[in-house]
Amino acid sequence: MLILGMILFGMLVGAAAQLILGRQGKGIDWTLALVAGLVGSFIGGLLASLLAGDGLQLRPSGIVGSIVGAVIVTAGWRWSRTRNVTR
Repeated sequence: MLILGMILFGMLVGAAAQLILGRQGKGIDWTLALVAGLVGSFIGGLLASLLAGDGLQLRPSGIVGSIVGAVIVTAGWRWSRTRNVTR
């Protein structure tokens, strides 16, 4: 059950990152949302929680870090996609 919760949280964070950066196209790219949410949550959420001194518990610093990490991953993905298209 925990794994399903983590996947759902990752998808929601990834979708939020796409909404923050502005959607390209008609809807949310759920594959990108899943990948960016999970990677961003792991890196950003873990770093933010540890730097804030919260440890590995679910705290607001980890949630904010997850969103920031997902925004960075989503922006990097979009940058690399547009860079490859223009070549």
